[in-house]
Amino acid sequence: MCLLLCVQVDVCGYPLSIFFIVVNEFCERFSYYGMRAVLVLYFRYFLKWDDDLATSIYHTFIALCYLTPILGAIVADSWLGKFKTIVYLSIVYTVGQVVMAVSAIHDITDTDRDGTPDNMTFHHHGLGLAMSMVGLFLIALGTGGIKPCVAAFGGDQFEDHQEKQRSTFFSIFYLSINAGSLLSTVITPILRGQECGIHSQQKCYPLAFGVPAALMVVALIVFIMGSGMYNKTAPKGNIMLEVCKCIGFAIKNRFRHRSKTFPKREHWMDWAHEKYDKLLVAQVKMVLKVLFLYIPLPMFWTLFDQQGSRWTLQATTMDGNFVRTVNPILILALVPIMDSLVYPLIKKCHLNFTPLKRMTVGMLIAALAFVAAALLQLQIDVSIYSIYTHTYTPPPHIHIVYIHIHPPPTHTYSPCWAVYQGFTACFLFAVSDCVVKAHVGLFTRVLKHVFLLFPVYSFCSNSVSCVDYCVQCWQAIQVVEDIKPNTIHMGWQIPQYFLMTAGEVVFSVTGLEFSYSQAPSNMKSVLQAGWLFTVAVGNIIVLIVAEAAQLPDQWAEYILFASLLAVVCIVFAVMSYFYTYTDPAEIEAQFSQPEHEPEEKKRDRVEMERKDSDCSKSSKGSDKKKRDSVVEQHNQDVKQSKM
Repeated sequence: MCLLLCVQVDVCGYPLSIFFIVVNEFCERFSYYGMRAVLVLYFRYFLKWDDDLATSIYHTFIALCYLTPILGAIVADSWLGKFKTIVYLSIVYTVGQVVMAVSAIHDITDTDRDGTPDNMTFHHHGLGLAMSMVGLFLIALGTGGIKPCVAAFGGDQFEDHQEKQRSTFFSIFYLSINAGSLLSTVITPILRGQECGIHSQQKCYPLAFGVPAALMVVALIVFIMGSGMYNKTAPKGNIMLEVCKCIGFAIKNRFRHRSKTFPKREHWMDWAHEKYDKLLVAQVKMVLKVLFLYIPLPMFWTLFDQQGSRWTLQATTMDGNFVRTVNPILILALVPIMDSLVYPLIKKCHLNFTPLKRMTVGMLIAALAFVAAALLQLQIDVSIYSIYTHTYTPPPHIHIVYIHIHPPPTHTYSPCWAVYQGFTACFLFAVSDCVVKAHVGLFTRVLKHVFLLFPVYSFCSNSVSCVDYCVQCWQAIQVVEDIKPNTIHMGWQIPQYFLMTAGEVVFSVTGLEFSYSQAPSNMKSVLQAGWLFTVAVGNIIVLIVAEAAQLPDQWAEYILFASLLAVVCIVFAVMSYFYTYTDPAEIEAQFSQPEHEPEEKKRDRVEMERKDSDCSKSSKGSDKKKRDSVVEQHNQDVKQSKM
């Protein structure tokens, strides 16, 4: 029933209102994945962050995007309703995209219009950086907040007799998500590759962020246009909060009655029976059973979401076009292949390929994807080293010595002096703009572990002369600009993308189906929030492992993540072996018959208070009399309720 006056219009048996919802989702997903496709490149080459910092901030942003759905679900169910929540948070989302686009305008500080920004601090450390971070926070709040609302709001548009149409809608809805993702990952990197600017020409990040911002404006307008046709249900209270309260009461009640004088109960959630319905307690048990299986799952997302960070940075060191579009293309191809060919074939072979077994296989495939990425990284490192040592031949008076520095310097370039083998030496920490222009991203990473040692003769005892000599050496090293991109083609990334996408299809799609089938009828959103939370935790793990490991070589980090997922996969397989599948509808049907629940609750409460009284023998006599009178009064209440 509509909360506000609405006009229900059907086209071929489908509510016309779902058209606006599907278009909104397509535009929103285009906006999100388009911005995300170039985000790590924006960090690396516009803000001039190193690989580790760019990766850390990227995964922090992704984690935030998957934490805010919990907030969105609470706001929608408890106060605003789905429609208002989507509208208000979409406005926040749009503002965030616009702020990101404005912060990426290079010409903001080019006051003299000479083609060079007059204040790079504005972009790298000042207001421009602050705008970028604020923009990302608003985007995370918006995209995460509306995530649990849009699909559910679309389902609300159907009547009870339109079950078939509702199922078709969710298929179309999922297709719109992948279509938006596919187009944005193709188009946005192309936009970023354009040269644009008011006074100077650079990589066009304002356009790469601006087009997604425009699509978010379109998404908001289209969604509001359908307002008069929507079925807007009123908030009914947040079941997620009710579940949390029920769990909290069970823990508190169990702690209060931990004495051996109180008999044990079959399940620790049974300690909530004194306050909550048996049906709710049974439903919470089913939810907790599935959430327990979720504990190992974040490690899969730890590897999966590095497609947008480490794998993107890996691609910048290779020759060819950007290949992240492989993922959405493979998803659209592999989902029907798995459903209509692979799974039926396995079933015909009489193999019991249960959902949890599928998820285990998906995790193993994802681990193999990172093994493939590590093997490719080894080849890239060898190729880049070969390019540098064989392309550039220094003048006779310059000697290049490769020495690993721990930790690597973070300077752009900073001359300093020391004595080495009897000579005064000029150390030049070589991480320069010319290397970036060479489009050899990992070459920058190699140089971060290297310094150039230039022998300086006796005239260099004066520090000023040393500076002059270092400048001459720096001018000599400008030949690095002529280095060509790595000869290894990006096509070699396709195997790892194929493995990761296959793992995603087997793991993620199956996991969503499993969660839905094992969830009580009124707690689907609770498990959905739990599933999204595993994605957030997975991105947090990236930050922890990457910072704690501090591995000097990227291929070693890939192997580390693959090994961790393999170990977690074994743990998940053991947990799955002991899991018993349930039918939530059957369990809920057991509580459909009316029972004297109020009397039982009252009797349990009286018995609990009596035992509490027996455990307090040190109380005064007056307290004992008072306690006895209270128990007697409760007994009378029970007798009256039975009459």
